[in-house]
Amino acid sequence: MWNYFFGGNAQNKKEAPKRAIVDLREHISTLNKKKSHLESQIADQDALARKYISTKKELAKNALKKKKVYETNLMKIENQMESLETQLSAIEGANLNLETMKAMKQGASAMKQIHGEYNVDKVEETMDDIREQVELADEISEAISRPVGSEFIDEDELDEELAQLQEEENQKTQVPAEKIQPEKAPAEKLPTFPTVNKNTPQAATEEDEDEEALKALQAEMGL
Repeated sequence: MWNYFFGGNAQNKKEAPKRAIVDLREHISTLNKKKSHLESQIADQDALARKYISTKKELAKNALKKKKVYETNLMKIENQMESLETQLSAIEGANLNLETMKAMKQGASAMKQIHGEYNVDKVEETMDDIREQVELADEISEAISRPVGSEFIDEDELDEELAQLQEEENQKTQVPAEKIQPEKAPAEKLPTFPTVNKNTPQAATEEDEDEEALKALQAEMGL
């Protein structure tokens, strides 16, 4: 009991707030039962006083005296309960703060332990190592992918040669202006004449006349 109030081992000190809260709640519960009992006795004495107020005044007076005693005790009980509830609330708040501080202290200790294993300089050094390894990996990959020996081809030379071939093809497809012929106008359509059948008598007569005129012309020219 004395260790509870005036010290003890570390475990007792650690559990003291929790035990105090439990004890206070139990005592408040006991006082609350006592309060209910006193309230019941006060009600009984008040009923007796009312019962004998007209017939037996002495009994009514004694009932009132007992009622006053019970009311005094009830007031004391209520004051005690109020004090204990105030103390209980304060201890619960303090214990909650204590548990919060313990949790925060553990968190700070964990962060300190974690940060103790590295610092900003170590982080920067690690990041530099990572960058170097990534660059080395890229260089190795490029070296592995590069053609071996005479198979290596300069991509810039290929692009220049390809552009030159494209220029030559464009020049071939262009047509000189002097070779372009003007578009001919459509020929005028000649009127059609009715055909003459040479087998008809009229056609034969016209042919004989033409033959005679040709012969006369030859004779004049001395042919």
